[in-house]
Amino acid sequence: MPDGHALEILAAIDMQVNAGEAVAILGPSGSGKSTLLGLLAGLDQPTQGRVSLLGQDLAGLDEDARAGLRAGRVGFVFQSFQLLPGMSALENVALPLQLGRMNGARPQAETLLREVGLGERLSHLPRQLSGGEQQRVALARAFAGDPEILFADEPTGNLDADSGERIIDLLFNLRDRVGSTLLLVTHDQQLARRCDRTLRLNAGRLLAAA
Repeated sequence: MPDGHALEILAAIDMQVNAGEAVAILGPSGSGKSTLLGLLAGLDQPTQGRVSLLGQDLAGLDEDARAGLRAGRVGFVFQSFQLLPGMSALENVALPLQLGRMNGARPQAETLLREVGLGERLSHLPRQLSGGEQQRVALARAFAGDPEILFADEPTGNLDADSGERIIDLLFNLRDRVGSTLLLVTHDQQLARRCDRTLRLNAGRLLAAA
């Protein structure tokens, strides 16, 4: 910044998420929700403090080691879907399985896509799918390999009410089947109520847990 002072985004955050738990992070825009999610997932590094993921202190790991820790154990769902535009729905879902050198990547991907109601869209590119369909592909990809933890950043943020409700149901159905820990950022009170507890942020500080 021009005055030489660092911008403090998060401060005094002390939290723990237990295995199998579903936790929602709520707060106004700019409160630090997505930043907190990125830190917890090891996508970003804090300037101070300590973050542990899957029992591993992230401070001692470089970017490649953090990526290796997440591989096959952590799934992500983003507001903007983050699908590869030149790959079909099937290829998008199969890719993380192939990168993890898992056997039967394409059959597993097809099974997941059928589970989210896209059995007739396997060969479609993202641009040929609606927003709700793209997010269903993203959900199938996130749960490929049965992740131990799923991080979701505003998974219904770009969807209409009906599509958002379907995504919520699919998200929790898949999570219940796999047994994943779920940590999500949302403005959606309906989505937050489906979680075991809620964390509220304001101006980078944790206000309350419910």
